Amino acid sequence: MRIVSLVPSVTETLLDWGVPVAACTRFCEQPSMVHVGGTKDPDLAAIVALAPDVVVMDREENRREDADALVDAGVHVHVTHVVDVDGVTPMLADLASAVGHEIDPSSCAPLLDVDDSAWASAVVLIWRRPWMGTASATYGSAMLRRVGVTNVLADSESTYPEITLEHVAQLSPTFVVLPSEPYPFAERHVAEIVAGVPGATPVLLDGRDLFWWGTRTNGALERLRAVLRVARPPS
Repeated sequence: MRIVSLVPSVTETLLDWGVPVAACTRFCEQPSMVHVGGTKDPDLAAIVALAPDVVVMDREENRREDADALVDAGVHVHVTHVVDVDGVTPMLADLASAVGHEIDPSSCAPLLDVDDSAWASAVVLIWRRPWMGTASATYGSAMLRRVGVTNVLADSESTYPEITLEHVAQLSPTFVVLPSEPYPFAERHVAEIVAGVPGATPVLLDGRDLFWWGTRTNGALERLRAVLRVARPPS
């Protein structure tokens, strides 16, 4: 099959499965592959010209209007959507079926049981200027919950609320999580968090482990748990 993936985590998963991908986005971290724009601004004409058997898109990563335009052009679009860890296995099974690949669903089931001990709390920042965080109905929040870390923004009305560091400080999280994407948080931002949210521990994370679901999920859970437990302040 000729497959175009407009979802970085799907591209990674398909390649892990040994499924060839005809084209992907520039955010898929595959410099040797054909690129057809970005996740939010795909080159629709280039995609149609490839005559793909299926284009994989995601409700969170991609725009509805681009999916509609591809469908109107006669392109078959397969849409994924994952907001919790338990949703990964059925979504991978659906994806495998859509691309003509056979998998054993049990092979991609989450290996870590839910940690109900809630040993820490966190705010996950995804943007700066303005500061933005993630609420509970997100895959990233579900990943943290799986390893026993509560999202203190869980009750936000918005999925990605705008916040201030003063508000974060009032919530008294154990951690302020700084993923490497979508905003490229790095060591240079740590001092700002230390000053703005005293008492919280800033933790730099690989954003792919927090937001890319798929064949990465099990390893990501193990890495997240290890990083956060090491960063846990002494009681």
